[in-house]
Amino acid sequence: MHKPKVLPFILFIVLFVPVAIYAFSAGIFWIGAAAFILAMLISISIKIADHWERAVVLRLGKFTGLKGPGAFIIIPFIDSIAYWVDLRIVSTAFSAEKTLTKNTVPVDVEAVLFWKVNDPVKAALEVEDYRNTISMAAQTALIEVIGKSLLSNMLEGRNELDIELKEIIDKRTSSWGIDVMSVEIRDVLIPNELQDAMSMQAQAEQERQARVILGDSERQIAEKFREAALSYKDNPTALHLRAMNMLYEGLKGKSSFVIVPSSVLDTMTLGVKGSLNGLSPEINAISEKILHELNEKTKVENDDAPE
Repeated sequence: MHKPKVLPFILFIVLFVPVAIYAFSAGIFWIGAAAFILAMLISISIKIADHWERAVVLRLGKFTGLKGPGAFIIIPFIDSIAYWVDLRIVSTAFSAEKTLTKNTVPVDVEAVLFWKVNDPVKAALEVEDYRNTISMAAQTALIEVIGKSLLSNMLEGRNELDIELKEIIDKRTSSWGIDVMSVEIRDVLIPNELQDAMSMQAQAEQERQARVILGDSERQIAEKFREAALSYKDNPTALHLRAMNMLYEGLKGKSSFVIVPSSVLDTMTLGVKGSLNGLSPEINAISEKILHELNEKTKVENDDAPE
């Protein structure tokens, strides 16, 4: 909105006050009246437009041209300023309440339109109130887009809806001298009952994904065990040492009670030194060391146990 300027008022005071003082002191009142009328005409004929403003001037109801920015003069009572057009980017908020989507879900949508006037003459002469008309056109386009969209698309694909809204609004306003910069949907509100249902659906989806990931992890573990079994298949010595090492690691802690399947003991042949004769000297030494440490650990724990 155009703000009144101080310069015309100051000019009126400068022109009228000195002459009025002289006229009243000399008793020539008609000079004071003439000075008042002349100062008034001069002050109302001078207009000032800011750098971002343009004045649409009509002369006896007919368009004569644009004025501004800066100071300019109009003919009093003959020329009139129909519009002060702001050329800056303007933001207009608009919304659609209780509008049904394509899958019949009522939603409240809030959006913002960014636009600017690129042709002040068309904006002033082709539309009665271009600001209000742009707001109504944007709201109508929003209702139209909501009716053609699914709720899931509105929640996930806002960028596509923004682009579609911009194209629709720009097509309608281009003939009015308005350029739409962008449209942004700020919020999509859905009923509380539907929010609860969507929350449960999202939770179920998260659980499903967790179970899928757990199953895939089990599959990978089984695959690694299969590869390990193949590597031990033709190497009983390595398998024997691995079993001994696992048992040793299990007994390193405070607990000395370990349940081991009998089949594993048979393959490990724990405590039977004769079974170690077929192994190489280095492996025999390692196995005897492990057995010695296990026996020593068991003796210490038995001595510490209360009688």
